[in-house]
Amino acid sequence: MSRLLAAITLFLSIALTIVVTIACSVPIILAGIIKLLLPIPAVWRSVSAFCNLMMYCWCSGLALLLHLNPRLKWDVEGLEGLNKKNWYLLICNHHSWADIVVLCVLFRKHIPMNKYFLKQQLAWVPFIGLACWALDMPFMRRYSRSYLIRHPERRGKDVETTRLSCEKFRKHPTTIVNFVEGSRFTEEKRLQTRSPFQHLLPPKAAGIAMALNVLGSQFDKLMNVTLCYPQNDRTPFFDMLSGKLTRIVVRVDLVPVAQELHGDYVNDKNFKRGFQLWLNTLWAEKDAQIEAIKADFSGK
Repeated sequence: MSRLLAAITLFLSIALTIVVTIACSVPIILAGIIKLLLPIPAVWRSVSAFCNLMMYCWCSGLALLLHLNPRLKWDVEGLEGLNKKNWYLLICNHHSWADIVVLCVLFRKHIPMNKYFLKQQLAWVPFIGLACWALDMPFMRRYSRSYLIRHPERRGKDVETTRLSCEKFRKHPTTIVNFVEGSRFTEEKRLQTRSPFQHLLPPKAAGIAMALNVLGSQFDKLMNVTLCYPQNDRTPFFDMLSGKLTRIVVRVDLVPVAQELHGDYVNDKNFKRGFQLWLNTLWAEKDAQIEAIKADFSGK
């Protein structure tokens, strides 16, 4: 009976998610086409506000879906002091597709709409890709080291994409979200990357360094977010859809954007080394925090 209930829940969750996504993404895509055809600042501002409203509706739809699971409990710390009129750079560990749902649902009433740094492949996902384009979310293309050796002209393209995207976000309060590991965590990837951490992949510093360099003092705070699914660590997204997800743990640490975090990451080697050291120290603390959360729930 429990398996049948889980299967029914999974089917309904997927169906409702698709309906909510299409209902919200189609108006965003149409608004994006208007923005493309009428490159007028006043039109762009109005369209951007409308797109953000529709994304808020999408987040609220996802929140409703999560509320349908009576077993799910949230364990959240650190929401105090957040403001929708501020600019934030949000960095977070990346464990599952569930992470995006959690960030959208949890923060929709506390900070400006999230703008994610996305992989280039997501641009071709039906509805979602075009909607993210209309929302001005930057698509990042990752190149292998061997490819860059053959095509050195491509080196630094991701950094340039970051710079151009951040310039657009100067005009209205924005939350820029970067999963700095660049990929979802798996044990296989941890071993492949020779990660020094137990629960995280090595962080990539270039994207957030460029965001801080472009927007600089405009960021009110850096939001260091830690996500953990201590009772559903293996398949949190599948468990979320099938109604098996029991607990979401979120820790938010607001970090001041110190002056020493502003610099030329591409050309200043001393700044680059210092920035990487700062980020790796932050990641070591996050790794210890995840270990403590899992230990706390191990016997429950």
